Amino acid sequence: MAIDPGILQYNASLSAEDRAIADLLAQVIDTNLPDAKSKIWHAHPVWFLDDNPVVGYSKLKASVRLLFWSGQSFEEPGLINEGKFKAAEYRYTNAQQINQNDLVRWLEKSREIQWDYKNIVKRKGVLERLH
Repeated sequence: MAIDPGILQYNASLSAEDRAIADLLAQVIDTNLPDAKSKIWHAHPVWFLDDNPVVGYSKLKASVRLLFWSGQSFEEPGLINEGKFKAAEYRYTNAQQINQNDLVRWLEKSREIQWDYKNIVKRKGVLERLH
C-alpha cells in the first residue's frame, strides 16, 4: 500500500533527521497495518482501523513522538503514559533509536487492544474497550 500523499508531504516538511524518523515510522506502520486508513488528522499523520485512531506521530520541539491511542493497555515498559485517557508514547531524536521489533509488536497490540475513540464525543468523554 502506498503511503498517503499528505503524510509524505508532512514528512518532507521536517528537518533531515526528523524526516528520517518519520519516513521509517510511516513505512513500518503502513507495512504492518496494511488494512489501516491513514491521513493527516489534527495536522499529524494518523492510522485508523474501522475509523478508530490507533497510531500516529508528530513533531515536538526536541523529538518525534510516536503515539498509540490505546497504548496504556499494551503493558509495554518502553511506552510512557500520555494524557488522561489510554494513550502512550515513545519519543525519538534519531532514526537509529527505532527498535523495529518493538515497533512491530506495539503495532500488533494496536490491532488487538483498542479503546473506542471514534465515539468518545458521543459518550461524553467515556471510553469503552473494543478489543
